[in-house]
Amino acid sequence: MDLIETPLVLAPPPRIIGWREWLSLPELGIAEIKAKIDTGARTSALHVVWQERFHREGAPWVRFLLEADGSGSAGVEAEAEVLDERNVTDSGGHVSKRPFIRTLVRIGGEQWPIEVNLTDRRRMLFPMLLGRTAMNGRLLVDPARSFVFGRTGELGS
Repeated sequence: MDLIETPLVLAPPPRIIGWREWLSLPELGIAEIKAKIDTGARTSALHVVWQERFHREGAPWVRFLLEADGSGSAGVEAEAEVLDERNVTDSGGHVSKRPFIRTLVRIGGEQWPIEVNLTDRRRMLFPMLLGRTAMNGRLLVDPARSFVFGRTGELGS
């Protein structure tokens, strides 16, 4: 029996990021949002001021208002298909059912799709939490560093 040699393809090494970073959510119209990078959180969460469920062509969707800077200023209204509704336990141990959507995240010039839940984070320091499933295989967190990639401020590719 002959052995077939297949080339070894190595994945790029994970990039090092800080415990807080600027990132963008281009599909949602957010050029820049400050996020806490949290390996203790399984899922990612995004602050929304309000949300409204509806159906489009039989599929569940959600319309929501994002407030990326937490200032109370006018936010960005967006819509997305609801992937799922799941129970999420917050850091205080409270369980709530939240809608999950899929969107692109851009950090340090790279982008990929992530799942994120929509919730009220107005009492939190960061309007977004990037959880470990969004980072898996792509990012490593250095807790001694912050804002490794600087501010993004871009929506384009």
